Amino acid sequence: MALVVQKYGGTSVADIERIQAVAKRISRSIIEGHRLVVVVSAMSGETDRLLALGRSVSEVPSAQMMDILVSTGEQVSSALLALALQDRGHAVLSLCGWQIPITTDAMHGKARIEDIDVTRLEGFLESYQAVVVAGFQGISSEGRITTMGRGGSDTTAVALAAALSADECQIYTDVDGVYTTDPRVVDNARRLDSITFEEMLEMSSLGSKVLQIRSVEFAGKYHVPLRVLSSFTEGVGTLIRLDKEDDMEQPEVSGIAFNCDEAKLTVRGVPDVPGAAYQILGPIGEASIEVDMIVQNIGAENNTTDFTFTVHRRDFDQALKILLKISEQLGGLEVIGDANIGKVSLVGVAMRSHAGIASRMFKVFADENINILMISTSEIKVSVVVEQKYIELAVRALHTAFQLEKP
Repeated sequence: MALVVQKYGGTSVADIERIQAVAKRISRSIIEGHRLVVVVSAMSGETDRLLALGRSVSEVPSAQMMDILVSTGEQVSSALLALALQDRGHAVLSLCGWQIPITTDAMHGKARIEDIDVTRLEGFLESYQAVVVAGFQGISSEGRITTMGRGGSDTTAVALAAALSADECQIYTDVDGVYTTDPRVVDNARRLDSITFEEMLEMSSLGSKVLQIRSVEFAGKYHVPLRVLSSFTEGVGTLIRLDKEDDMEQPEVSGIAFNCDEAKLTVRGVPDVPGAAYQILGPIGEASIEVDMIVQNIGAENNTTDFTFTVHRRDFDQALKILLKISEQLGGLEVIGDANIGKVSLVGVAMRSHAGIASRMFKVFADENINILMISTSEIKVSVVVEQKYIELAVRALHTAFQLEKP
């Protein structure tokens, strides 16, 4: 008998028919003898509806009050699922985050978990066949309801699995696992049987939207076996684990991630002196704009350099305004922006022991006549920035070149 934490996303509980389908799946696990903690998101679209409702009565709504409002979405879906399971004859209990309790900091709307006391939850698991938990929410030390931001239910599930030392944490979503790349772009993309936490962390940060990055970090830190499965089809999904030591030969590349929501900014003629980078990126950071790739060219003969970095496209206009102000302070430097770029990345732990992957990647781009604008590397990834119109072509060409398609 295994202790399993299951998480069902908004599309999995989008309506009563799907809630009944989830109840049927959970019922089967109960009958097989597993002890279950089930974490649910709000029904698809409900969080957006609640946010809009709050903004309709307040131009600048309190983050604290909005947390109270949006947390009700998960309470509704958890109660409905518990009712559906009770109707099938199972002894189940529904809990809010604060009833466990899941203690967080006081950053309303993007709270981080500080502690989980599972004493009561472990007691409930002795008396009930399953406990259904409203995800995405907790309680601060001041006794205020908090929410964890988009994808917070994934984090709730992984954190509970870690605190309970669960045998596995299963994330049910609308895809049946992690693929070598987005199947909507590459028809013959292959579902991976397993992938390491390092690889999944890179894939998530580089554009893959299968799992929330915080949940992957949490699972890796606390060694929680994590599996991605589909709510709508049967299958074993993809297991995310610490290593692949049972694999005799790992593929050079495990997957290709891409992100079309990038923007590039360049400041030309920056004085090539200590502190210049901080003069540019300091105000960007103070504005809470996250910087991704950074390139600084070799200083020219007149002791100046060009400084280029990328940000999320939603931050482009704000970052450009900040740079124009900095430019004036530095004597009217030229500032150039480009919001029509994207990033393509090869990911694989085997890169550590396989030489020449970057050069093979660059040859693919040369053969397809795609110009590379920026390059960034780490131990297990190579990322390049290209014009957005070439993203899908690049992904398909790389997928073929590195033989990632279905056998």
